[in-house]
Amino acid sequence: MKGHEENRHETLLRRWPGERAAGEELLVRWGEPHRRYHTTAHLAAVLDRLEELGAGDYAADPGAVVLAAWFHDAVYDPRAGGGENERRSAALARRVLGPDPRAAEVARLVELTAGHDPAEGDRNGEALCDADLAVLAGPPEAYAAYAAAMRQEYGFVPEDDFRAGRAAVLRQLLGLPRLFRTPYGRAYWEATARGNLEGELRLLTV
Repeated sequence: MKGHEENRHETLLRRWPGERAAGEELLVRWGEPHRRYHTTAHLAAVLDRLEELGAGDYAADPGAVVLAAWFHDAVYDPRAGGGENERRSAALARRVLGPDPRAAEVARLVELTAGHDPAEGDRNGEALCDADLAVLAGPPEAYAAYAAAMRQEYGFVPEDDFRAGRAAVLRQLLGLPRLFRTPYGRAYWEATARGNLEGELRLLTV
């Protein structure tokens, strides 16, 4: 297992579009022991989904979107209030990127992942949010693993409270006019994701 984690670490570092030291700092954060879903595996999956989307075809600034993927859950405390992790991750992006002209856009994109509801025509936001939500469109086994990992991250929450809170999150997502904003996401992920969300919601509310 340790060897696998080391290989993933090095593979991810090769995908980091900046100085190695900054990439190392981010991967330490992504590797924190309290994480069960928001791990380096999730980071790799989001980067993979951006490639699958062909983010360069959709995003106005693909480089900023890739950077935002690296930062979007770099700060993650499941006990934090709504949007706090995203705000702190955005602040981290501003600090690490410093004078990089993309810093402000990266921070904006990171904060956008709190609600996954980019404005119409926000091409960068659409690409990042679609890649982040693509886990919802996984096959049944993968979706079940995702749901179980989320429960583990919130293991400190009593069962009834978790079920109520998780159900609220699922209803918020299902209430969006579209989960996915890019043409690719709508075509290949939307229907499966909604089916998965509806199935989990039924299990939580029986």
